[in-house]
Amino acid sequence: MLKHQRIIPLTILLGSLVMASCVSNKKYLALQTQHQDLAALYQKGQVDLAESRAKVKSLEDQLEQERKNNAALKEAYSKLQTTLDNSISQNSQGNVNISKLVDEINASNKYIQHLVNTKNKSDSLNVVLTNNLTRSLSREELRDVDVKVLKGVVYISLSDNMLYKSGSYEISDKAGETLSKIAKIIQDYKDYEVLIEGNTDSDPISKTNIRNNWDLSALRASSVVQALQNNYGVEPKRLTAGGRGEYNPIADNSTPDGKARNRRTQIIITPKLDQFMELIDKAPEADNAPTVEDL
Repeated sequence: MLKHQRIIPLTILLGSLVMASCVSNKKYLALQTQHQDLAALYQKGQVDLAESRAKVKSLEDQLEQERKNNAALKEAYSKLQTTLDNSISQNSQGNVNISKLVDEINASNKYIQHLVNTKNKSDSLNVVLTNNLTRSLSREELRDVDVKVLKGVVYISLSDNMLYKSGSYEISDKAGETLSKIAKIIQDYKDYEVLIEGNTDSDPISKTNIRNNWDLSALRASSVVQALQNNYGVEPKRLTAGGRGEYNPIADNSTPDGKARNRRTQIIITPKLDQFMELIDKAPEADNAPTVEDL
């Protein structure tokens, strides 16, 4: 009986141990499973962290690139602004230059118009003066005398056939009446200077007392000067004699007609400098000038 009583507690103890052992295995297995889950979760967290770090690095790189792009845009904007400012400045200067150019064109047009008016007036005056100077000459004399007025200067060209004996510087008898009329013209311009200019053709002179055409042209001019002084009362201080020989031709010396035209004596009646300036009108005032819009 006692022995049987001892066996029962032992059985109970063993059963308790077996039951305790079963509970411990379950907890272990549960803990092991939980550990594995935590390990897997940790591993996933590490992967996620690495990915997050990679994304942060990528974002930081993008931010740095955008900062660089922004700096480049600012620099480009600054250059564009500078270019715009320069363009505006140059455009303003260009407007000033264009305005100045328009003013210069207007002034030039004004002066051109003045010259045209002056030329028209001068041409009309020259025609009137030429007609007045030649009206006392006969038709026969007009064949040997050419009278022109250019810019207030009177040019009277006399052929050598009318003035001189052939190959001589002595004035012929038939030239007296024509020279008297020329002297009247000179006396009408009493305050003007008078240049007598001799010219020859290219044929060499063969006179023993005349060296060359320079001598001949100067002697012929001197003969006319002395005739005007001694025979027609022209003041000698107004007179100048000069010779140009064969070196101022107005025609071709290869033909007889050309040579005849080159053998001439020219009387040039010229105003003194102060009188000449009086013949030139002053330019009109700017207010009367034609503008670009008027053209």
